Amino acid sequence: MSVYAVTGGTGFVGRQLLSLAVGAGHRVQALTRTERPACDDVDWIPGTLGDRESLHDLSQDADAVIHIAGAIRAADRSGFEAPNIAGTQNMVDAARRAGVSRFIHISSLTAREPNVSDYGWSKAESEKIVRDSGLDWTIIRPPAVYGPGDRETLELFAMARRGLVILPPKGRTSLIHVEDLCRLILATIASDATIGAFYEPDDGTRNGLCHVEFAHALGRAVDRSVRAVSMPAPLVRLGARLDRLFRGENAKLTPDRARYFCHSDWVANPALTPPADMWVPSIPYEAGLADTARWYREQGWLR
Repeated sequence: MSVYAVTGGTGFVGRQLLSLAVGAGHRVQALTRTERPACDDVDWIPGTLGDRESLHDLSQDADAVIHIAGAIRAADRSGFEAPNIAGTQNMVDAARRAGVSRFIHISSLTAREPNVSDYGWSKAESEKIVRDSGLDWTIIRPPAVYGPGDRETLELFAMARRGLVILPPKGRTSLIHVEDLCRLILATIASDATIGAFYEPDDGTRNGLCHVEFAHALGRAVDRSVRAVSMPAPLVRLGARLDRLFRGENAKLTPDRARYFCHSDWVANPALTPPADMWVPSIPYEAGLADTARWYREQGWLR
């Protein structure tokens, strides 16, 4: 049995990771900002990425740190600095202080294009911190992650259910199911060959999907014939301003997200695919999207 210190354990990816790690016989120490009920094989550590003592407590006696936590949207660049950059530095410092050498950093495919968005810039900066840490690091850059429990992609499924999917300008994207991503994280820890490596995993779809293909796949997942409409970048940016106007801090489409949605290439680099003897994806997008739509219906999230 290994002990893993996990940030972001209360989020979409983190919840799935905790379930798989505990199911595999490991013990987890997970950071939480709010009180959590007691759980077998999960020790909840109260604190935040800004609380150095909590991060030290989190790291104590761990065999590896898995750093998932961070902000995916913010009003401006400064809103990403504390969670994504300073938070990563604090977690690296805590790992070193606790004598934990193994560090798995969950970044984002956006980090390879730091000039496109503030989010991508912040993830690239966090990668630099990890690379310079002196720890035995591995960096994973997931593409679009989806699966049961994800609220970020729910609106896309809802649009498909209504028969009209509004898309950013023409481009291509890779996908990965959350279960496959979490299996990769655990496989990475188990292999010393991954130390110092970058990975850009996906679901095995060569060259990803164009946006229209993705929209029609969503339609099949919800049993609807859909019309896919690609919007020019100026209209996407206008939509972001309107979303902020009507939903305020709850806006899903921020101006920063509009910028990276409009980028034409979010396809995982095949040269950075994890080695097949360590991990291969098991959930193709057709099956994964159908499974996700089914879960949404069961939870009453999708009609």
